[in-house]
Amino acid sequence: MRKASIFAALVGLLCGLGSFTVSAQEMKAYWAASGMFGPFDIRGLIPSLPAERSRMITIGVPMWIIDHPKGIVVFDTGNNVAISDGGCKSHWTAGNCDFLKPSQKRSDVIDMQLKKLGYSVDQVKAVITSHSHLDHIGNIEMFPNALHVVQKRELYQAWWPEKFQRGGAHVMADYDGARDFNYVELDGDYDLFGDGMITVLSTPGHTLGNQSLKLKFKSGKTFVIAQDAIWMRENLEGFPAGLNYSVKDYFASVNRLKAMRDLEDGELFFGHDEQQWKEKGNKWYR
Repeated sequence: MRKASIFAALVGLLCGLGSFTVSAQEMKAYWAASGMFGPFDIRGLIPSLPAERSRMITIGVPMWIIDHPKGIVVFDTGNNVAISDGGCKSHWTAGNCDFLKPSQKRSDVIDMQLKKLGYSVDQVKAVITSHSHLDHIGNIEMFPNALHVVQKRELYQAWWPEKFQRGGAHVMADYDGARDFNYVELDGDYDLFGDGMITVLSTPGHTLGNQSLKLKFKSGKTFVIAQDAIWMRENLEGFPAGLNYSVKDYFASVNRLKAMRDLEDGELFFGHDEQQWKEKGNKWYR
């Protein structure tokens, strides 16, 4: 009887350890915002939208903080810290400040968002940058010790942007100090940790090397995080976002992400959709 009791206790202990291991392998993701843009007319971002659908919008500047069993991952770093508390025209061109109307408190910046959730900048193992526009790469310099995951073509675009994007969407002061960082230079999709939980997706069009993200949670949920591959739901109706490197490639990427959502019964997160942010922003997901 005593041996049987000891055996039962050992089985119980092993089962408990097994449960702990499964729990430890879970991933969670937090949708944060580096402040807000607006209000402004939606057609300033989607010029092809018919006049009768014009409306004023205020949109979030999205960032994701992902707690993976192998380390903390940040997807985009938002507006530069200099934009906080009315400092826009010291860092961006006056035209961008006047149109976008950024409202960013110091507490909105990625380092403070991490701190709010119980992490630090030094704990971040990987920073994935969707593309090199001012509201997505703004604080990359805060992460000198992380691995930086970016499409190689996007690095070329960052350092030598097209003439129509120079002085506007690209602010080289955001990443001048990041030239010698440790980059994982991609040419296509990439399974970040080799376990299918975080997959970087090549979605060119908005920029030459634009990329999105797919998350696969232990719960079975699939998140397709488009960032600027799809700004908002109007883009799904055939109205392209403005400031695209290639409209042809843009719609190919839109269709790819839509298909991925539908085939995997997933949820599609847009880059700058006003209503979706109101409903789902500032929340943890598992």
